[in-house]
Amino acid sequence: MRKLGRFVTNHSKWVLFGLAALILASTFWGFQAFSGLKAGGYDDPGADSGRVNQLLKTEFSQHVAEIVIIADFNDDVEAPASVETATKLVTYLKNTDGVVGVSSYYTSTPHAPALRSIDGKAAYFFVDLTSDEKRQSAIAQDLMDHFDVTANKTQAYSNAKIYVAGWSSVGSEINGEISSGLATAESIAIPVTIILLIFVFGSLVASGLPFLVAGISILGSFFFIWVSTQLTDTSVFAVNLVTGLGLGLGIDYALLIVNRYREERARGLATREAVVETVATAGRTVFFSGVTVAVVMLGLGFFPQYFLRSFAVGGVSSVLLAVVGAVVVLPAFINLLGDKVDKGKVLRGQLTPKDHGIWSSIARFVMRRPLPVLFVVLLGLGSLLSLANNVTWGQVDDRILPKTDRVVVASDIMRTRFEGRETSPYQVIAKGASESQIADYTIALSKLDHIKRVQSTAGIAQDGVLDPGYASVFADYKQGDYQQIQAIGDVEPRAIDGVNLVGEIRKLPNSFGEVWVGGSAALYGDSMAGISNTLPWVALWIIIATLLLLFLFTGSVILPIKAVLLNMVSLGATIGFLTWVFLDGNLKWLIGDFNVTGTLDSSSMVLVAVIAFGLSMDYELFLLSRIKEQHDAGLSTTESVSVGLQRSGRIITTAAFVLAVSFFAFVMIDVSIMKMLGLGVAFAILLDATIVRALLVPALMRLFGDLNWWAPAWMTRIYKKLGLGH
Repeated sequence: MRKLGRFVTNHSKWVLFGLAALILASTFWGFQAFSGLKAGGYDDPGADSGRVNQLLKTEFSQHVAEIVIIADFNDDVEAPASVETATKLVTYLKNTDGVVGVSSYYTSTPHAPALRSIDGKAAYFFVDLTSDEKRQSAIAQDLMDHFDVTANKTQAYSNAKIYVAGWSSVGSEINGEISSGLATAESIAIPVTIILLIFVFGSLVASGLPFLVAGISILGSFFFIWVSTQLTDTSVFAVNLVTGLGLGLGIDYALLIVNRYREERARGLATREAVVETVATAGRTVFFSGVTVAVVMLGLGFFPQYFLRSFAVGGVSSVLLAVVGAVVVLPAFINLLGDKVDKGKVLRGQLTPKDHGIWSSIARFVMRRPLPVLFVVLLGLGSLLSLANNVTWGQVDDRILPKTDRVVVASDIMRTRFEGRETSPYQVIAKGASESQIADYTIALSKLDHIKRVQSTAGIAQDGVLDPGYASVFADYKQGDYQQIQAIGDVEPRAIDGVNLVGEIRKLPNSFGEVWVGGSAALYGDSMAGISNTLPWVALWIIIATLLLLFLFTGSVILPIKAVLLNMVSLGATIGFLTWVFLDGNLKWLIGDFNVTGTLDSSSMVLVAVIAFGLSMDYELFLLSRIKEQHDAGLSTTESVSVGLQRSGRIITTAAFVLAVSFFAFVMIDVSIMKMLGLGVAFAILLDATIVRALLVPALMRLFGDLNWWAPAWMTRIYKKLGLGH
């Protein structure tokens, strides 16, 4: 790191111009990433349900209708005026560019009762779109605007209200809410952040330096997101992480570098040497911190859902580019600025951190009574964790949008006014089955509780009674060696009842070869299983990698174990807090209204946990670096903790507060998973930067004493041989 510092100071202008050129060049492709981002990515493509979807497309040329339209008539659906309006509606839909097919209650043979509402006044229309997902979203938006009931638009359908639902419509609304909400959030968060930074950094010039690091991180990450869109499906939510993480780490790392530079100048070093020493000390901390956070974020890439994998791409690129900005570009810029970094001073007195103050007083207070402090703090954190006792995990659906959103209104009509779930059938694909075997299976399937109707090449079965008269209607359900069997249930598919029903179908005996179960409920359940099955491996990766990196940073075995355990405690408290908010419906006065669905989105919680764990390690390294530096200089553990906390406490808490503001801004987006992400990360880092770092760490280090620095002799030899100490 010292060699890097010398290189940066010797070639400061070339470093700045070179990286500026690279970033500007990368933005040419980076800003093209937005058009290729997608709103889905919650399903496990490798599960049975994913295979069913693939077979439906390749063997049967079928796919789930991207848009579901509900026509709510003034009269019965069979009334002449209703039929006339339905005909007019179908004609309009078929003439819409990008629509490749329309089916409805009126085209089903026979007219399926489940395709009309219980009161007989509403009917389904299923709209198939072009396979281009970007085009699907645009078509859905156009149709919603055209038929917008919530906007009280004058309609051409005087005796009906037209509602638009379906995943393409949900995705379009999510994208719209995120775009408008993010603009609002940034318009508030950025000015607040700027004001905070001016007081945190103490001067106008220094307060602008985090944006240099953040700009490199964010703009550079857009390039890697663009690369990801060219290679695989990439979630639109990755952009939110890049902006939040890039700005947050830019603040963290810039504050660490600037404060250390001021310390070195106060010690009498010339500007160039002060920059070199800053890179060698604070730069080392930033490097290890960034690598640790990146390794933690990389764990998201293990999951099968591209929603989570996209965050691995955005998170890793954002963190590593922030490190480059902080240890290469920022020192080069400070070298050119010199003492002008303090120009526009807004605080009285010296800006250089002192060795005695409130943080050293807190550390000494805690270390005089470590056991009582541990008891009280762990009792409080345990109380928060207990709030998660009743947590129920789920996956996202339309209800992540506001209750009044037009798609949610349409979806609620589907839930409340239609007996079956025609838009979410249970899809069964059988391979190598004879006609008699299909007939027996169709009958057996129809006998299951909550199955309203089963249709196959054998006909239609209800309550164990098969009507073969409609067998010819479903002749195309057989393609080659594959046969499709479709079952309609009467429970909410994307809920525990739907998942349980999928389990019952999968356990149903059959006398033929392979059989796979898909459909909306199966996709939901398989996605949950994909997360739960992958999570232990992700946790193992994160824990082992973190322990190894922290050992390389500290040379201790005890400190890494303590850091991981404390992060687990902090994470458990965060999960409990989020359960209290989003499962019990609290704090709506603070974060805005949202749908309480009775479940917490597992994908979003995994995301919050990984980001919070990574950022907590960020602050852990900030603190340990200063404590270890004092201990290596010959101070006792108690004195090292006191001085280390004093020198890093202000940096950690102020950086965490500003970072929390940037993430908390996400609660202004009317998408509940974004509210959860913003509130969860903000709460976790504030809890970690205050209670954990200021109270638990000093208490435990006091109790462990010199044992804090213990490692087996063979590991110590490796550590010294690698030359990783200060």
